[in-house]
Amino acid sequence: MTVKALKPFLLPLAFLLFFAPALLAQTNLASPLPINLNIGLNGINGVNGQPDVDVGIKILFAITLLTLAPSIILLMTCFMRIAIVLSFVRTALSLQSTPANQVIIGLSLFLTLFIMAPTWERIDADALTPYRAKQITSQEALERASAPIRSFMLRQARPKDVELFVGLAKLGPTPPDKLPLKVVIPGFIISELRTAFQMGFLLFVPFILIDLVVATVLMSMGMMMMPPVTVSLPLKILLFVLVDGWNLVVRSVVLSFGG
Repeated sequence: MTVKALKPFLLPLAFLLFFAPALLAQTNLASPLPINLNIGLNGINGVNGQPDVDVGIKILFAITLLTLAPSIILLMTCFMRIAIVLSFVRTALSLQSTPANQVIIGLSLFLTLFIMAPTWERIDADALTPYRAKQITSQEALERASAPIRSFMLRQARPKDVELFVGLAKLGPTPPDKLPLKVVIPGFIISELRTAFQMGFLLFVPFILIDLVVATVLMSMGMMMMPPVTVSLPLKILLFVLVDGWNLVVRSVVLSFGG
């Protein structure tokens, strides 16, 4: 690039170099005071004025708890058994998408809230209320909150399933109220799966009998080309409605939890 081509840029460059020190000095004089941000334990005290968990740790724990909330509701409450049984009902009726998955999940969720209400009330009274009143620390609140959940899972789990994981964890003789959740939760899960499949099998029996009767009648009439499900489906729906099936299923599921 020649000197002639640089001439248009020389004047602005010289202006900038000449006034740069003055502009910098003015900027330094007019700069605002630094802002100090302090996030710590000030004003956040536990029991007897002792500092509780740091704010950052609390936020991290809250975010983690929100992330794990679906898994907690699915695996540590009665939701799993209810959802599986309702899915068995739909399959036994030979219905592909009726009721929809949203209906089954919604009904399972509200039944879970109904069944687990006494447990939630105990957690609120024993752990959350004293913690909000700053009578206990967060660690004590967590221990108190886990006690009702542990008690509920142990009531529903088979001793054989819990003992399986106690042996796998190589724990010694431990009272039930002192068992860690890492042992109680998997024992509760496989117990719930077993119970849900047992209830699903009992639901299938009357509908399978209808399918067998319909298939036998169609074959005896020589209508072998006609699918049996075409005739058995309305008969199964009619039977389910006449016996008030949804009332019986929901009642059986709720009472299976000792309600």
